[in-house]
Amino acid sequence: METENRLDERYYQMLEQLQTLDFALVELSLYLNTHPTDANAIKQFNQLAQERMQCAYQFEQAYGPLMQFGHSFSKYPWQWVESPWPWQV
Repeated sequence: METENRLDERYYQMLEQLQTLDFALVELSLYLNTHPTDANAIKQFNQLAQERMQCAYQFEQAYGPLMQFGHSFSKYPWQWVESPWPWQV
């Protein structure tokens, strides 16, 4: 089945990497809300944001879109009918 093929070890590794990057970005955002002039934190935030964009792009190329409403592209046929969705695993 196609779903079984999609749920390989790499799928979970990439999804975990995205979650790790998202966590770090949220924490840095909260820190920067109270320390807006911390240049090192801003630099780290921007580096992680770039890494997250690359990671998300690679994930979507291999496994399909992560976000709906125009934040992620879909290949043909429409991929949102395929499961599991990233938030279901």
